[in-house]
Amino acid sequence: MAVKRDYYEILGVGRTATEDEIRTAFRRLARQYHPDISKEQGTEARFKEINEAYEILSNSDKRRSYDTFGHAGPSVGPGAGGFGIEDIFESFFGGGGVRGGRRVVRGADLQYDLSVTFEEAVFGTTRRIEIPRTVPCGRCSGDGSEPGSTPERCSQCHGAGETRRVQRSVFGQVVNVTVCDRCRGAGRVITRPCADCQGRGQVRHAREIPLQIPPGVDDGQPIQMGGEGELGANGGPPGDLYVVIRVKPHAAFSRSGEDILSEVRVNIAQAALGDEIEIPIIDGSTRIRVPAGTQSGRLIRVRGKGVPHLRGVGRGDHQAHIVVETPVHLTDRQRDLINALAATFRGEGPEPAAQAPPGVSAEPRRKGRKGGEKPKGLLDRMKDVLGGE
Repeated sequence: MAVKRDYYEILGVGRTATEDEIRTAFRRLARQYHPDISKEQGTEARFKEINEAYEILSNSDKRRSYDTFGHAGPSVGPGAGGFGIEDIFESFFGGGGVRGGRRVVRGADLQYDLSVTFEEAVFGTTRRIEIPRTVPCGRCSGDGSEPGSTPERCSQCHGAGETRRVQRSVFGQVVNVTVCDRCRGAGRVITRPCADCQGRGQVRHAREIPLQIPPGVDDGQPIQMGGEGELGANGGPPGDLYVVIRVKPHAAFSRSGEDILSEVRVNIAQAALGDEIEIPIIDGSTRIRVPAGTQSGRLIRVRGKGVPHLRGVGRGDHQAHIVVETPVHLTDRQRDLINALAATFRGEGPEPAAQAPPGVSAEPRRKGRKGGEKPKGLLDRMKDVLGGE
């Protein structure tokens, strides 16, 4: 049988941790190891372990039992005898507070998936989102009764919200306390339910909320909005809203961490001789230098033109991945030039600088007072024909 780990160790908190510290640790770990988010091995088992630890440590009675008896404490539930460890303490020491009744319960958390463009994720934006959630009923002000009527005291539990039953056990007589099944722990019964909420005291309502999306947010990242979840029961605090960002694909750019990636296509002349070209970036455009002899797959980095750091200053880089395109449809002139180039690679004759293919002049050009320039080489002429800046 596997030995259970210490619950405080699982959540990474000390034994004197407050309820808020335990809740914060649980939320952080639950998001990290949620099976729908994490792809690591063993995530599901880790997630169940975290939930089990939080279930014990977030309940004051179960935590007290765990601190006293270890794993044997909280595991004692309403089994064959119909009583738990808390019932034993209550029978011997006079109870541990009201069980059941109008217990304050925190509201549930909500999740909302928000689709944004690639540019909005990079530079940030402001959105207004509509969230359906429970709100106090306006007709009965959350009371649950039709206006003009008053709830009656529960005749079964006499307003206590709980019923007690004495049972015999190995410890003697034990009092088993359960929530009243007639009033469901409220201690009162609504005789004339509100026409709008049917006695629940709450209705569903869509509320519009402004949301600030920070620059640099990535796909799948949640934005927490405290207190924007479901209402709590019996005056309990509301839950939180988690807005999960979904970034739409971009036609030209992709992302790796805080770097933006793009594909830049050049022809064989530009790759062989080098060139200066203009490429699109998320800010608009910029010029880069393609070195002579560039091969497909070469990376040219443009510093500071990537994604802004989400929790800091500065930006990532833009990575231009070079793809050398092989021409498919050649003109006769282009074919003659490439055949001439191929001949030099095979060592067939001298470099064809003086003798040009048909339609290409081999006459030297003159410039200034220092005489003429050398005639263009074969690669230069290919570059003129194939294109390039």
